[in-house]
Amino acid sequence: MAEKRKYSDRAQYLIKAVAKRRRKIKTLAIEYKGGMCQICGYKKYQGALDLHHINGKKEFGIGDKGYTRSWKKVKAELDKCILVCANCHRELEAGITQLPKEISE
Repeated sequence: MAEKRKYSDRAQYLIKAVAKRRRKIKTLAIEYKGGMCQICGYKKYQGALDLHHINGKKEFGIGDKGYTRSWKKVKAELDKCILVCANCHRELEAGITQLPKEISE
């Protein structure tokens, strides 16, 4: 017989629920943006993929502060981003790598 949750366990339950939702949103976001780095093609590990805002203007970071948002709002924010691996993202931020022409236009 499964144990019932107690009110005293509520905080931990909510923390786990939000973390689970954020992982799901990241998985959906990666799928929505093509599943791989749009610069080098990396696709081995989802944790190494980042979302880079093309014009720098963002309403919110996809994973900020544990908030959960509707998929509709997340998708609208994703439309302002490209999916890149952590290495390409750092190089973009440093100015070492440029966005491909088809993306930057």
